[in-house]
Amino acid sequence: MIKLFKVKEKQREIAANANGKPPVKKQTAGELRLQKDISELNLPKTCSISFPNGKDDLMNFEVTIHPDEGYYLGGTFLFSFQVSPVYPHEPPKVKCKTKVYHPNIDLEGNVCLNILREDWKPVLNINTIIYGLFHLFTQPNHEDPLNHDAAAVLRDNPKMFESNVRRAMAGGYVGQTYFTRCT
Repeated sequence: MIKLFKVKEKQREIAANANGKPPVKKQTAGELRLQKDISELNLPKTCSISFPNGKDDLMNFEVTIHPDEGYYLGGTFLFSFQVSPVYPHEPPKVKCKTKVYHPNIDLEGNVCLNILREDWKPVLNINTIIYGLFHLFTQPNHEDPLNHDAAAVLRDNPKMFESNVRRAMAGGYVGQTYFTRCT
């Protein structure tokens, strides 16, 4: 019982010392690590980062990728990142917000990148993930697909795959699926 009163007394003391300002929120280890990762970003010139909720919400941000080579040359692809307070002990949740015809990204925006799943290690960082996403656009992988139809076309008929990517990026149908323009 006595300890409870000491906690309440300490809370009142902290509130009194705040001089009418809201108490300063203590940062989690995940937020501190993320601040470090963001301050050390070394992005390729074709990638950019933005904070749609403002710089006060570092745990949710967006990365835009503009591939400068390969099938997806000239496209613009937006990814959302949600970082857990226990980061780096678990990877961020990454979704592609641009509907894309890609063997490693499904139509709901889920991304198949090994470092976001079984190969994640706390020594990896945001920079590594962004380079991994960029690599998906320069070297799509038909061997570990989320979009099995796109993977089969890439494997069996690369010219048809290229045609489908161009049609999807220009805004059009590939099969029964409509893609909005992203070039």
